[in-house]
Amino acid sequence: KDKPRVYRNAVILLAPSRDGLEIAFARVRDYLAWEVVREDLKDQGKEGNVDIARMQTLAMNIDKARGRIPEAVKQAFCTVVTVSEKNDVQAFKINVSDDPHFTIIKNDKRSRIQDSSIAAEALLPDGPYNLWREGETCRRVKDLSGAFAQMPHLPKMLKAQAIADTLVDGCEAGAFVLKLTRPDGSVRTWWHARPDEAAMADSALELVLPEAAELKEIPHDILEPTRLPELWAGDKITVQNVLDYFKGGRVVQNQHNGYMEPLAIPRAEPAVVNDAVTKAVAAGRLWLTNGPASLLAEVIPTGVLTAQAVLQRPPAMIAAAEILPENLPHAWTDGETTALALTTALSQKSGQTLPWKTVLDVISASLNARFTELDPASGAWPCEYPSAQNVKLKVATSDGKGAGYGRGSFGGGGEVHEVNVKWAEAMLEPSEIQDLGDVIPQLLAIKSKSGCPITFKVHLEVGDADNAPNEATIAEINQILADLRSGFQLS
Repeated sequence: KDKPRVYRNAVILLAPSRDGLEIAFARVRDYLAWEVVREDLKDQGKEGNVDIARMQTLAMNIDKARGRIPEAVKQAFCTVVTVSEKNDVQAFKINVSDDPHFTIIKNDKRSRIQDSSIAAEALLPDGPYNLWREGETCRRVKDLSGAFAQMPHLPKMLKAQAIADTLVDGCEAGAFVLKLTRPDGSVRTWWHARPDEAAMADSALELVLPEAAELKEIPHDILEPTRLPELWAGDKITVQNVLDYFKGGRVVQNQHNGYMEPLAIPRAEPAVVNDAVTKAVAAGRLWLTNGPASLLAEVIPTGVLTAQAVLQRPPAMIAAAEILPENLPHAWTDGETTALALTTALSQKSGQTLPWKTVLDVISASLNARFTELDPASGAWPCEYPSAQNVKLKVATSDGKGAGYGRGSFGGGGEVHEVNVKWAEAMLEPSEIQDLGDVIPQLLAIKSKSGCPITFKVHLEVGDADNAPNEATIAEINQILADLRSGFQLS
């Protein structure tokens, strides 16, 4: 009485009925009586007065009596005690079957146990559970999580962690903002992001409705096209468009579960928006142009990130052969060119200034494919854009082992591609090689269906102009390669 239970809705008791207990006790007494008989017969057996038939009959009766006890006990526990939706203590009887008691109780609607997940929207003010007071815009996460164990009008959640998981999923989906105020007064926020375990365990973590929230950080990846509804009206947007999107008070239409619904966008200070744009450009997720500046996967210099700067998807990868003289004649003079000349020519061909990373990638691809080679007087490669004029290239020539670029020199082995052969090449990151492994079954299926041969060739390079591998490194790599295929070795 002095300390009433707070989380009453989390308690369910299984109690025996009076009649059931009587039956169970009778079964136990019956069994114990037969055990007494056995002890008496043992004493008589010492005198040789008990025949074998009587002992066998006794054993059968004892086994039957013992076997009836578990079922009697199971049937006895048939009364469920819990609180009702009105917070009144209620008791009801269940029909005991072959299923475990827990399964029977869970499936009984009177228990109000829910083992399925709850949609994040159900935890918001317009949801069915009435968790918010009028005018509230934020609530402690621990209070929302504990409400289902405390408030009797809510369903009993089978897994308490399911509520926390729902809150995390809702935050990742952008339904609301999670906010943590530290003891020093600083604030962290999460929106379209997953809070870490330490933050989720902090009692100060709050759920804030998006229309009332201010973001302290915007995940840079959500600025990509198609991620945020109504941010991208076309293929290009300006930084001002992003600033306006997060200025506060904006409500967009978001497709959810097959229908459109309004979604409020949290506000963010311009510095926070600019930081997200800067990170998106540095990570190679967005391409920024502003006048002559064209930036991708690099730090934005001071003064370039203005409201008029344009954002768009990174340009498509350019095939290695596109920079050869027959495809880009204006960049070449007597079979030679520079990285700067290629940059200018490719930009003119595309109609806009290309970022240095795009040009760097295609030049590296052409060098790796032996389409081009560095001139002996060339500067170091790879390099930053200011040194592009010092990088001199020329068309690759025969090295005595086979043809140059025009005859198919993948790996420098002088292999000649047949007339009908179509081939593709690219520099792959380790993760992309793993992705290639995942789609090989699909390629082989096409091969089987079409009857057209498909050949995979691997070209592995270790080191560059500034870093040559030592003998120990080569030996270690060769040992790994030897396990893949005999003869696959660095030379």
